[in-house]
Formats: sequence, structure tokens, C-alpha cells
Amino acid sequence: MTVPIISYGHKVLRQVCRDVDPGDPGIEAMMANLTDTLDAADGVGLAAPQINEAMRLFMVDTQKLYARMNEENRAVYFPEGQGIREIFINARITKQSNDTYIDTEGCLSIPTIYEDIERNWRIEIEYVNSEFKKQKREFSSLTARAIQHEFDHTQGILFTDHLSPLKKKLLGSKLHQIAKGKIITEYAMKFSG
Repeated sequence: MTVPIISYGHKVLRQVCRDVDPGDPGIEAMMANLTDTLDAADGVGLAAPQINEAMRLFMVDTQKLYARMNEENRAVYFPEGQGIREIFINARITKQSNDTYIDTEGCLSIPTIYEDIERNWRIEIEYVNSEFKKQKREFSSLTARAIQHEFDHTQGILFTDHLSPLKKKLLGSKLHQIAKGKIITEYAMKFSG
């Protein structure tokens, strides 16, 4: 079921999330809601806090990015394949490369704002998948970027937190407008008012 995406300004986006227990009531429905909502918004990633659940759970779908790229960009940004469509439960980033790069990011909870953010090129991550099987994998480039962005959500961190104080100050009025719901989006949102 598609649910509204929580906007910038809500407290849940600033919470450090709790671990998911496979026995949590409604966990299967929550994963389905996360998937349906991400697809409806045509996003690349969505974390549980963005659907008002303070749990260490997120989804990444970089297959969408891969499908929209030409062959030359695919070779650069997807050296290991065609992207992923994966749910991450109780994820922990265990290694990060020293190599970083800057690319533009946005967020479904902060629509209309896109900024250049520095991220690690490669990460190693341990997590449980949607079938509750333990995983330990490495990802690079845009997939690693999307994972880092969504992982941050489970730590109460937004992509705008990676900006300089001056840049954040310059975005202040736009962020205020988003929090108050004074924007139009193509997907349902819940604003802080």
C-alpha cells in the first residue's frame, strides 16, 4: 500500500532508529508499503523513517538509474552490473573506501532541493535482506551512494546535514517552505505543518 512520505521538519526523520526484529508485528506489511511508496514516487531509495517508522530498514532501487543511462555512463557508474533492488534491514556499514566523489543528491522527504554531496566511492555493508537472511556485500558508485544516503536516514541524518553551514543557511527558507507543505509534489506527503 502506498503511504504518504514524511517531509522535512518531522521529528521521526531525526531519530536514531531501533533494530528490526523478524517477529515485529506488521513487518511484512511495512516492507510492502516501503516498496509500493518508493515505486509510486519513482525514487531510488526510501527509509522507514520516511514512512513514519523509526526502524533500521530501507530500500534501494538503482536499477532505475541504470535503465535511464547511456552505455558510457553505465560503464562508469555501474561497473559491477545493473544496479540493485534490495531491502536492507539492520544495516551496518563496516568499511568505506578512502576514495570519495561528489555528485548531486535529492531526497523524497526534501523535494525541490538538490545539492552536491561528497560520499565514499565503495562501501562494505552487513545487513539482513527481506527474507531475513544475513548478507555481507560490497557496493560502489551510485549504488553505494544511495545506500549511504538511506543508511543516514536510519541514523537521523539528512543529506542536507552534509552541506556547509553557509549552504544550509541559504537553504533555510526553502526548507521552511517544505516543512510547512508549501510545495507541490507528484506523490503524497505528510507535512509537519
